[in-house]
Parts: sequence; C-alpha cells; structure tokens
Amino acid sequence: MAGLPTLLLDIAGTICALPRTEIREILPLPRLHAPPAAGGPLAGFLNLGGEPVPVVDLAALFDLRAAGGDDPYRHVLVARRGTIAFLVDRALDLVQVETEVLRPVESARSLNGCVVGEFAWADRLVHLLALDRILTLEERTRLDALTRQATTRLARFEPDGARPV
Repeated sequence: MAGLPTLLLDIAGTICALPRTEIREILPLPRLHAPPAAGGPLAGFLNLGGEPVPVVDLAALFDLRAAGGDDPYRHVLVARRGTIAFLVDRALDLVQVETEVLRPVESARSLNGCVVGEFAWADRLVHLLALDRILTLEERTRLDALTRQATTRLARFEPDGARPV
C-alpha cells in the first residue's frame, strides 16, 4: 500500500489538502506588504530572502470569504519553488492518504481543474488540490506583473555602496 503524504488545510471552514511535496515551508502569518495596486485574493507580498513572493488568500480566491480578515493565527504555505505562497486559516495536520481511498475528480468539476481528487477524513470529504492548477493562466500573468513591480520597488532600496555619506 503506497500512500501520499498530504497536508490538511482549513480554508474558511472547508477542509482541503495539498500534497506535502508541493509545500516548501509553513509559516505563521508574517507582516505582508500590500501595494495599492493589489486587491482581491492577493493578500500581499512576503519578503523571502530579499525576494517578493506573492501571497494568495485561498478563501478569497475560492470565494469562500472576502479577502482579509483579522485572524493573526493564519498560516502561509510557501510553494516548493518559492515563487508563490498561499494564505490559509490553518495548516491542520500531515496525513498519509492511501492511494486506494483517493478518488480522482474530473477536471471539469472545478475551476481550472484545481481539485484533482477527494478522500474521506474524520467524517468529511476532503478535496485534494493541485498547486499548479489553483490559478488560471490569466491570474498567473497578472500576479507575475505585480511581482515584477514589487521586485523593482525593492531594488530601489538596494545600497549601491558607491555613494559618499
């Protein structure tokens, strides 16, 4: 019996899951920079080693709750490649999902085919998400443009070392 290490998430009261291999790290909600042009599901940018990483609020993206909220105990999931992060209410648990209990879901049943499977956990049906399908191509394109703007803005604060004091 082969299993899939899976991270269970609470997204506005809906339990979803992501393969553990897709997540680089889980962080407590840090202070995010939210530029004026940002809005909707973009919660802001996380400064990760001097690089701006966009943080998408999954509850707002999935239209489960308006963007924002005042819960300081939410979690940020940084994707494996570190180019995007997702805001969730809680990272609940790491579980092993046996392949025989994981039921595939037709891609037409969810936006952009982001739900790829489902399984039962604690008397609930859990949707397994595909990280690379959470955002549409248009959403990724817009997010990339905002990330480039944030990178340019951060670069203006780089010390050049050549200026006399």
